Amino acid sequence: MSDPVRAARRQQQARRRRDVRRRRAIGLGAITAIVIGVGVALAGGTGGGGGGDTPAAPPTTTKATAVSGGSTASSAGTTTAAAPLRNLTIGWAGDMVPASSTIALPSDPSSLLANVSDTLSAPDIMMVNLEGTLTDGGSSKCGAGSSNCFAFRAPPSYAAMFRRAGIDIVNQANNHAYDYGSSGYADTQRAVRQAGLKATGAPGEVTVVRHDGVRVAFVGFASYSWSGPLNDPAGVRQLVGRAKDRADVVVAVFHGGAEGSGAQHVPQGDETYLGEDRGDLRRFARTAIDAGADLVVGSGPHVVRGMEFYKGHLIAYSAGNFVGYGGVFGLSGPTAISYILEVTLRSDGRFRSARMIPTVLNGSGIAEHDSSGQAIPLVRSLTEADFPSTGARIAESGAIRPPA
Repeated sequence: MSDPVRAARRQQQARRRRDVRRRRAIGLGAITAIVIGVGVALAGGTGGGGGGDTPAAPPTTTKATAVSGGSTASSAGTTTAAAPLRNLTIGWAGDMVPASSTIALPSDPSSLLANVSDTLSAPDIMMVNLEGTLTDGGSSKCGAGSSNCFAFRAPPSYAAMFRRAGIDIVNQANNHAYDYGSSGYADTQRAVRQAGLKATGAPGEVTVVRHDGVRVAFVGFASYSWSGPLNDPAGVRQLVGRAKDRADVVVAVFHGGAEGSGAQHVPQGDETYLGEDRGDLRRFARTAIDAGADLVVGSGPHVVRGMEFYKGHLIAYSAGNFVGYGGVFGLSGPTAISYILEVTLRSDGRFRSARMIPTVLNGSGIAEHDSSGQAIPLVRSLTEADFPSTGARIAESGAIRPPA
């Protein structure tokens, strides 16, 4: 046999051996993939039938996908890999009296939020301060012939409209949550639940919202018996600490401070209004952050206030009047200027970015986007005056960053 023939046969045999090895490798790879896939499927299936196993993270969505009253702990002896850090956007709008049957109700309730629903729907979790009740019953706190007393109630059906507009959670820690007593408060909570919303702000209440596998706890504070204890630093530390134990991110929301056009600045020390102690808001915010809060947002003065950073965490002292149909709030000047706040945090609570979206109350008290952007220079000037060293740096675009 000639050498060229032998060489050709050797090459052919070598190719056959390579083909065999390749087929074996492909077969082993397929078997390995099947085994791994079965293991992952079995691991993902544990925990759905009870016990303490943590459920698999839900798929990414644009809004909060699941809500609970607390966190789910991993079972003893189970080692869970740390979840990758991700970004989470939380929205906040200020005082909202959507409408009140004691003043006026719009013919189309959806008009109250229709102009800003695009912005309300944008954050992963959107929160507002609900000033008033959602009830058709109860007895008003305002007696017959009383003056300078306001009690607000809107139909319970409004809760579903809130949800459709993009709101996920409401704060009830404020001075109007009990305008119609305990029954009106209970009616409001029932309407909120039935609409698929959540509420926070009751004494000892920690409301946990889960989004994209991240647990976010909301706790509400005001200076009333039906709310978290705004004026009790030990109570603030305890409630925020409980929230921190149950969640990855903690948002503390407060309703406090004096009210009106003359209350735009955040003073040192306690504020009072109509004989009520409305809190030392600087002390409260720092206490909450020291206890574990990652973001502190406020309402109550019915005007915008400045912003500052403390230990790298944003404090927004007031976003102003968001909605107040029928002249509930002043419809001109400082009481008509507001904004929606968007804050992006890492899933470990670290600040990433924030921005203001200016809004304004129109002639009916309905929220609209403010093309003139009045809130941005106003909040910037208030910030520079009240927090010269710790104040947020606010760009003309409304972008917010920590001080250098």
